[in-house]
Amino acid sequence: MEKENSFLGRGQEALRRKDRQAAIGFFREELKVCPGNVEACLLLSETLVENGQTRDAVDVLRQGAAAAEGHPELLFALGDLYFENGQLEQAISCYQAVLDRDPEEVDALVSIGLVHFNLGNLDKSAACYQQALEKDPEYAFALSCLGEVMQARGDKDQARKCYLEALELDPEDAGVHLNLAENYYEAGDLREAARECREAILLDPELGEAYLTLGNIALDLDETREALRHYEKFLACEHSSAAREIREEVAALIQGLKEEL
Repeated sequence: MEKENSFLGRGQEALRRKDRQAAIGFFREELKVCPGNVEACLLLSETLVENGQTRDAVDVLRQGAAAAEGHPELLFALGDLYFENGQLEQAISCYQAVLDRDPEEVDALVSIGLVHFNLGNLDKSAACYQQALEKDPEYAFALSCLGEVMQARGDKDQARKCYLEALELDPEDAGVHLNLAENYYEAGDLREAARECREAILLDPELGEAYLTLGNIALDLDETREALRHYEKFLACEHSSAAREIREEVAALIQGLKEEL
């Protein structure tokens, strides 16, 4: 009952009612009483992001991390938010702070690797993933990420090896099946590429990129109607702002294919 009557508990109840504004108010009150309350910081930042107040969410996490003496969950959340906002150097600083506190924190190593990958620093990215795998050889996500580096370097065989090893450890990772599909597609193995796409879709029916690849495969096989079906499914699934340009390209391609029929 004590937690339910606290500002934190009342904020959580407001979230259950989908009343974001009330939840934000209650979480702020909780942080006035206890600035280092990790749960309140995380819930407030998440709610602010959902409410379109990303800058406020960053401030909350920064202040919370300072009050909670660099709590790893808050540093990870802050790093992830910086990453999503394209503030990659700031993201690295957050993940590095976690790693400085605990050198065995493999998630921080992989997160730093992801930032370097997005910066185009493939060697640094690979080094981070390899360090993580030295600490945890069964870290499937690190293997998959290392595969992406190899793919970007043009080493398709090594990339495929990484993806297959990752799937041995975690066979239900739709994203890795998709990466493997792209690997097979670039190597010209359309049958295996299609099979991996379908496996990815079974695991995640809303994985738009899998439909896009299936569309490309169908188009390569001169199966225009099948390609259209997959491209239209891609448009129905993919709504992120980051994919706006590719959505426009696919929409134009659909129009052109329909005119040819």
